[in-house]
Amino acid sequence: MYTGKVLRRFFFHKHLEDDETLVRVVHKHWLLGLRLLFWPTVVFAFVWSLSAYAQTRAMITISAVLSIAIVLWWLRSFFDYYLDAWLITDHGIIDIEWFGWFHRESARVLYSDIQGVSYEIHGVAGTLLRYGTVAVEKISNGEEIELEYVSQPKKVESLILHRMETYLHTKNLKDAKHVQEILSAIVAEHLQREELSGEDDGDDEE
Repeated sequence: MYTGKVLRRFFFHKHLEDDETLVRVVHKHWLLGLRLLFWPTVVFAFVWSLSAYAQTRAMITISAVLSIAIVLWWLRSFFDYYLDAWLITDHGIIDIEWFGWFHRESARVLYSDIQGVSYEIHGVAGTLLRYGTVAVEKISNGEEIELEYVSQPKKVESLILHRMETYLHTKNLKDAKHVQEILSAIVAEHLQREELSGEDDGDDEE
């Protein structure tokens, strides 16, 4: 649990605004992560088992070089799974995609720009393992952002709708308060002008 918090803080908090709170990180189903890490782990174990029988310096060197290459392969597979995620915040959704060591992309969708949220579970595997696709449609251009192989997509959809409702309610309250402050300022200015006008009329009568 602590390791997960450290990883989230290290990799994801830099995408947040100063006044933004991270509610949940949505990854693809954990079985997809295991599938990506399976072969690097198997090959790494095989190389290390062979290195135990290495008798020459050349064999030891080859085993070490192969081990480093496999570790890089393992890390790339891990990041390919872990860093392809959605960040659900109190302001909106941040879609992060990791394409390699030197290529990342992120897109932000505010709750006020969301037209609708939907999910789809397709196939026997998706039904049994409860994973599917969550899609968010934008008001501005009608485009959709999607995250596939999401575990329990219905719960993710419900969370997004709940956070969107909270955000819009809070935004409406802030807008109403702002309008009220503007109206109060206008009324105060009008009363002040009336008082000044009354004082000027009194001076004229004298």
